[in-house]
Amino acid sequence: MAQQEASAVTLPEVIDLDALDAIRDKLIDAVEDGPVTVVASSVQRVATNGLLMLISAAETARRNHNEFAVEAPSAAMLAAIERLGLGTQFSGMMKP
Repeated sequence: MAQQEASAVTLPEVIDLDALDAIRDKLIDAVEDGPVTVVASSVQRVATNGLLMLISAAETARRNHNEFAVEAPSAAMLAAIERLGLGTQFSGMMKP
């Protein structure tokens, strides 16, 4: 069986409460379809809820036996992950 290509979800520069609904909808669709790659290179600011939503989406993908990766996270996103102590939760899904 051929491996399914990952759906790409590109995150906006600002992930705040106003952006969460649109990102959530994209993640739900992508996770239901199969493997997911979240492109995070342009993130300049991210709210805690946005990071927790990514952790939840990764867990849903895992339960569905699909890969979930965060590709090229920006320095701002990495700093937020570190500041909030979420490095362990993100360690298995980060791709440079």
